[in-house]
Amino acid sequence: MSKVDFYILPSDSLSVRLDFACKLCEKAWRLGHRVYLHCQDEAQRSELDLRLWQFKGEAFLPHDHAEQHPDAVVALGVGADAGQHRDLLINLGGEVPAFVGQFERVAEIVVEEPAIRLAARERFRFYREQGYALQDHRLQRL
Repeated sequence: MSKVDFYILPSDSLSVRLDFACKLCEKAWRLGHRVYLHCQDEAQRSELDLRLWQFKGEAFLPHDHAEQHPDAVVALGVGADAGQHRDLLINLGGEVPAFVGQFERVAEIVVEEPAIRLAARERFRFYREQGYALQDHRLQRL
């Protein structure tokens, strides 16, 4: 069963949430993991795509849209299919995706924005009830 990590960030900024997703993605990629970034919608995916190109001037993080290149090492997706990805899911959606069980690890990124926190609590409750191994990481600063 998947291990689920909740990263609690000391900010209410949605921008900080996406920046942290980029950092987490880069770290996982450098450790040799394949990453699937599940986005809330097309607008969020476009914003994340742009950030992955720009977040570190000296680093290149290879990524693509999951539908265009399902074998991409770092794939950005929306919708109900994560393809063949099995390693790390970074969930930026508001709900637990139906395909969550196919991943070894799941990362949930939470900021102090009320709607994000409420949705994260519901996802935490779901994971706990389903028996997933849960860990929370409360970051003090970014």
